[in-house]
Amino acid sequence: MKPTLLVLAAGMGSRYGGLKQMDGLGPHEETIIDYSIHDAVEAGFGKVVYIVREYFKDQMEAAVKEKYAGVKTVDGEPLEFVFVTQELDRIPARFTLNPERQKPWGTAHAVQMAAEVIHEPFLVINGDDFYGRTAFEAMAAFLKTNADAHRHAMVGYKVENTLTENGSVSRGVCVLDGSMLTGVTERTSIVKRPGGAAFTEDGGETYTFIPEGTIVSMNFWGFMPSVVEKMQSYFRDFLVKLPEAANPLKAEYYLPSIPGRMLVEGTGKVEVLPTQEKWYGMTYKEDLPGVKAAIAAMKAAGTYPDVLWR
Repeated sequence: MKPTLLVLAAGMGSRYGGLKQMDGLGPHEETIIDYSIHDAVEAGFGKVVYIVREYFKDQMEAAVKEKYAGVKTVDGEPLEFVFVTQELDRIPARFTLNPERQKPWGTAHAVQMAAEVIHEPFLVINGDDFYGRTAFEAMAAFLKTNADAHRHAMVGYKVENTLTENGSVSRGVCVLDGSMLTGVTERTSIVKRPGGAAFTEDGGETYTFIPEGTIVSMNFWGFMPSVVEKMQSYFRDFLVKLPEAANPLKAEYYLPSIPGRMLVEGTGKVEVLPTQEKWYGMTYKEDLPGVKAAIAAMKAAGTYPDVLWR
């Protein structure tokens, strides 16, 4: 069974200032998602599920149908596309949505939206992050061969390879025992400073440096289908405790919290697949020139063809 690629593309792009998922970066206006799908198809994935917001679903779906018409998997079968929406009101019936909340529920909530269309091992990625070809190859190999329903995986990046010059980023800082993940802490404001990567929890008054080489999560998680039931259960727990949050209107249900809790409970394991790839992302509008230059260099080096889809 070929694994599925799940693309988190529902982010509103508040820091970036627009619908960044649609911006052209390659020589023929290819988007970051185009390169991710190209790498995934070459690695052996057979289906792509987009998580989007309702207000731009039609735009995304029309663009995808036009762009990927005729694209086939490595086995020669048509590449399948499915679109699922993430909206604030998609919460369990026993809970009431606060009408003042505007912020989406977060990445773990987004993955749940695909519960009815994913029944095979799957990879979760951000729609605005460039992960690199070898990361997809490593994850595809794991998802195709893993036989343990409670063993999952993530591709781990060195923190210094995941920073932008233009502001802060959010990363899951990992603790490992050999190749196995033992803990992950979400740091929502990591910046590049003289001396290396550092995070702040007080708005920039105090910074704590992260040692070079520290492995971080880039939301490049490979899951067995069994994880979806856990996500749904944990989300109910999140909503029960939401009134206790520092800011209930903005508290998010982060994807790294799922494997983190499974590790604590002993109900799941996560293998960390190392990579030397450098991340390129579209967190800020100012990131655009750097991403374009990096893709141009990779094309010149032969990593990508001039035209992704023929």
